[in-house]
Amino acid sequence: MDDSVLFRAESELAITEARKQKAERTKLLGSPIQLGGKAIDVVVDGNDIWIAENTHVAKKVDLESGKILQIYRGHTAPVTCLAFYRDDRDTRGSQLLITGSWDRTIKIWDTSSKVLQCSIDAHDDFVKSLLVVPSLGLLVSSGSDKIVRFWDLTDVVERKTITPIGFVSAHSRPVECLAASIVSDTEAMLFTGDTMGIIKVWKLEKGHEPQSRWHHTLLDTLNLHRTRVTQMIYGAGQLWTASSDETVQITMYPPDPSVPKSTPPLIHPLPVRALLPLSLTPLAEPYVVTAYGDVIRLYDISTAFEPEVVGEIDAHWHDVTAVRLWLRTSHDAAGRIKIEPFIVSVSLDGTVRKWHLSELLTSTPENPVEPKHSAMFSPVPEPSGDGTAGELTEEEERELAELML
Repeated sequence: MDDSVLFRAESELAITEARKQKAERTKLLGSPIQLGGKAIDVVVDGNDIWIAENTHVAKKVDLESGKILQIYRGHTAPVTCLAFYRDDRDTRGSQLLITGSWDRTIKIWDTSSKVLQCSIDAHDDFVKSLLVVPSLGLLVSSGSDKIVRFWDLTDVVERKTITPIGFVSAHSRPVECLAASIVSDTEAMLFTGDTMGIIKVWKLEKGHEPQSRWHHTLLDTLNLHRTRVTQMIYGAGQLWTASSDETVQITMYPPDPSVPKSTPPLIHPLPVRALLPLSLTPLAEPYVVTAYGDVIRLYDISTAFEPEVVGEIDAHWHDVTAVRLWLRTSHDAAGRIKIEPFIVSVSLDGTVRKWHLSELLTSTPENPVEPKHSAMFSPVPEPSGDGTAGELTEEEERELAELML
């Protein structure tokens, strides 16, 4: 046997054993909710979390109890991304769930009835990211086929389909993530980031006819990272980007000539897979949450040019895939509404974990958050079939590992 193959096998066995031991140590941290699969993308809405899972399904889960409230079946491969859209012209006020998958399709569901509204063969390879610009009725999707596509969401409930209204094919690598900013009723600025670390900035303009095509003009190419862009968020004139090059970059865009120097990158010891600037959330606090490997880190960025690590927790026993803000709403003994900020993390260890922001502020690797009881949830039948839908094949494991690098 090739010595390199033997060494790799021994290394993988060592990693597996270390994760097994860590799984036991961390089994109660963060009040874990055990999932039936691995969460790839999530959206927190109220006291619920919506999950795109490798088990070919999307789920709605109660963050308090861990109970599965809804489950959406129909994809034939891992669900990689999800988004929501509510058409103001729909008198029923239906909220639509939009899911993208390795099966190359985009599916749209009515969340009140769980009825599938439409399924579109959207890309020639894996669907990687979805972005909805609600006020423009615009859905943007990107894929491993290196294409960014635009879709008209107008009257989707009545038409039972979405119309392709343009595409961008300027990237030379899979397009991993998207961000946008609205300029007017007919114009938007779009950011597209790929697995080579290239970010392109586009001006999108819509024609005046119903279901008109969106025309794109390249405004800029940003070389902020050496390799894969894993997440992008835009707001308040700043583009936040996380990357496998072990950094988070905060970039003023458009550039402000009055600002003489740029914000230094937030440097991590491992690839950064998740990012949450709390300043751009309803909490509006000068903190940013990042995740690298199994670890969640909290920075104080109140002084932009001197960011400070103020909290860190070795939170999971496998890679963290997303972090989100949960404004937990409850009632006290007097019946008054109580709102508490939590950070929700999901991981390839198959759990959702919840961390009170005050706990993260005081947590270090030497002083971890106190363990809490894990949430138990009532079982919901998983997709029927050959019994393997909840597990990744060897090929899918390799692909998922590559996606998360």
